[in-house]
Amino acid sequence: MPLFMVKKEVYEWINNGQKTIELRKGTPKQGDSAVFQCGRKILRGRIVRKEKGNLAEVLREDNYKKVIPSANSLQGAIDFIKKLYGTIEGTFTVYSFVLN
Repeated sequence: MPLFMVKKEVYEWINNGQKTIELRKGTPKQGDSAVFQCGRKILRGRIVRKEKGNLAEVLREDNYKKVIPSANSLQGAIDFIKKLYGTIEGTFTVYSFVLN
């Protein structure tokens, strides 16, 4: 069961239903359940789909708002990810989920 430590803003996006895809650097984690934790607050969800590839393959026009709801464009989402990870190179995994 993947545990995703998230910041307050991301927790609120998930809790409000704005964010339904979690993007992480690296290969997919095992399990079909996800736990999103922000401090002591926890949300649980079910992973319905995993997709692995480079950032351009997994973050696209059709899904970037579900990954970074505050982004106004795909490039804005890419910039957000680059700021977070320091790079956009390498393997990324997206986890599509629904809250329990």
